[in-house]
Parts: sequence; C-alpha cells; structure tokens
Amino acid sequence: MSADYSSGADAATGRDVRALTVLGLETSCDETAASVVRLTGGRAEVLSSVVHSQIDDHAAYGGVVPEIAARSHVEMIAEVTRRAMAEADMGYAGLDAIAATAGPGLVGGVMVGLSFGKAAALARGLPLVAVNHLEGHAVSARLGAEVAYPFLLLLVSGGHCQLLEVRGIGDMSRIGATIDDAAGEAFDKIAKALGLGYPGGPALEKLAARGDGSRFDLPRALLGRKDCDFSFSGLKTAAFRIAQTCETEQDRADLADAVQNAIARQLSDRSERALAAYAETHAHRLFVVAGGVAANKTIRATLQATAAKHGFDFLAPPMAYCTDNAAMIALAGAERLALGLTSDIDVVARPRWPLDEARALSDPSHKPGRKGAKA
Repeated sequence: MSADYSSGADAATGRDVRALTVLGLETSCDETAASVVRLTGGRAEVLSSVVHSQIDDHAAYGGVVPEIAARSHVEMIAEVTRRAMAEADMGYAGLDAIAATAGPGLVGGVMVGLSFGKAAALARGLPLVAVNHLEGHAVSARLGAEVAYPFLLLLVSGGHCQLLEVRGIGDMSRIGATIDDAAGEAFDKIAKALGLGYPGGPALEKLAARGDGSRFDLPRALLGRKDCDFSFSGLKTAAFRIAQTCETEQDRADLADAVQNAIARQLSDRSERALAAYAETHAHRLFVVAGGVAANKTIRATLQATAAKHGFDFLAPPMAYCTDNAAMIALAGAERLALGLTSDIDVVARPRWPLDEARALSDPSHKPGRKGAKA
C-alpha cells in the first residue's frame, strides 16, 4: 500500500514536512502495546502510549513462553489499541498511517500485531508501514529530544547487543555485535540462577544496590581483540557457578553487584573502541544508548562517563521508552512515511531481521539458520 504525499514534500530531499500522525503497534515479545505519535519536522510528540505487560503470565515459568505470549496478544491487541486511540483523542480519520512491528521477535506474537495493523489499514484506507523492532529502538531517543543524524548507537537489550552507525532511518551500519549472548539475556539468566523473580534484570539491579561486587573476580571477555564485538557467555557461566555457592542474602547481593559492574565494564570497554574510531571521521559526536538495558542506572552512568571521556554528547531514551513500547514503532513508522517508505499488504512477519542486512549476510555474528541472519 502506498499514498501520494508529494504536496507536502520538501523539494530538495523528498521528505514529507507536514505533521504526520501514526498509530504504532508492538507485539514482538511479552508486551502488547499501541501508541499514537505525531512527527512534525524533527520533533516527535507522543499523544498516547499504552502497554499491557504479560509479566504475571510468564512469572511462574521464569521466562517468556511464546505460545502464552501469542495468545495474550490476540486477547489484548484490540483493547490496547482502542485505549491508545481514546487517550490520544483520535479517530482513524486523523491518522496518516498505521505502523506495526514486522520483526524480529517471537513470530507468533509479531504476526498478531502485524495482522491487526494490516486489517486496520485496509479497513480505513491508510498506508501500512512495517517496522523493524530494532529500528524502533534505534530512534527511540528521539522521543525525548530532537536528535540529528548521524550518531553512534549502542543497542543493548534482552535479545540484542550491537554498536551501529545510524545515518538515518533505514540507513545503519553494524560496527560490532555480541558473538554469543546479549547483555540483557545475561542479566536475566544470572538473576534466575540467584533465585530472583522474572524479569530478572530489574530484580538483579535492585539486589546489587545492597552489594559489594569487589568480593568476586569475574572474567573479562575478548581482551586484546581489535574489533568492537561483545561476549557475555563466559561471564554468565562463571556467575552461575558462583551463585551455587552463595549461602546468604549478602553473598547474593555482592554477586549481583559484581555481575552488574562486569556487564557495564564490557559495554564501556567495547563502546570506547567504537567511540574512538567514530570520532576520527565524524564531527557530530553523539552517543545514543537504547534498549531495555539502557534503563539500568549503573550501566547508563558508566556509558555516560565513557562518552564524556571521548568528547561525545550522551543521550538515552526516557525510561518509559527503553523497554518495548509502541511509541518507538509509531515514530519509526512516521519517519519512514515521511520518506515515502510504505509497505505492501502482503509483507510477512520475520523472526530475524538485522538492521544492517548486508553486513549480517556477508559477515554474520551468528551462523545464519533457516530463519535468516540474526545480526
């Protein structure tokens, strides 16, 4: 589906400069979310953002169960969308497009939001914009401030850990990525080993506030490597073994603090390499950190200090937009719409969808499988 927006386009860039109002839908994991965002030039205004969390549904299992997640999305997507439209005081006639996450993620859940978006777009005669969930995270800092491209991005979440040069929407190059586990995954699995609740990351951060991590010497991965890649599997294994020996609540708190500091240190070390290289070729020095792990205060403070050390401004999304939400999907959809980048109605849900697809195919961080390249 496409629409002619040429009457509102800038003659030099082809970008639509009118105010664009977009409904965003997000169902890639365990949150059913809908949001209405208005983009005017470079300024984004969140008119509504509704998130239905499935934490209670998955807590007993210690992690997300894909079948339960998909069924919950089916039950909640219509009501969550209705609430988002009501809170925005908006009817469908006031929208310019509908944006929906089309991947990557748990494909059963992705299909729910994408199918709902397709149906709404067809019924209302609106353009459909299929959005990469990671691209939503990449632009999420623009929900809190007007941010000019290009910038260096650390995308750090439960499933992904990447350093990227972001030149604009749909124009991103991978600089480094995890070769095994993501930082958020390490947080969650170590938290589980410590007997903490789900989700593990916030629980581990809370426990770490009472700990002294200097008691434990955890491994530092990839020392001496010249690239900007990450690795957290060795840390995860070492922490898991130590967790089996913890006898008191203080032991557990000390280990939690050690883990949090070790993850922050590796993110800082590898980002520092990318910052130094980026500074050699870019006058606009902005370091953006996005994704669920960006909500961790210790990690945010550590990375902010690293950015300042290299003369970079630092920016992270408002806390509400670090974890999965639909406002970032609506914003990415609006930016795509401004460039005329709409989607066909037969666009498919993708369990894997790298931001830098060419690099993922030519130099994969993980061996590609039948679901495609991961990063």
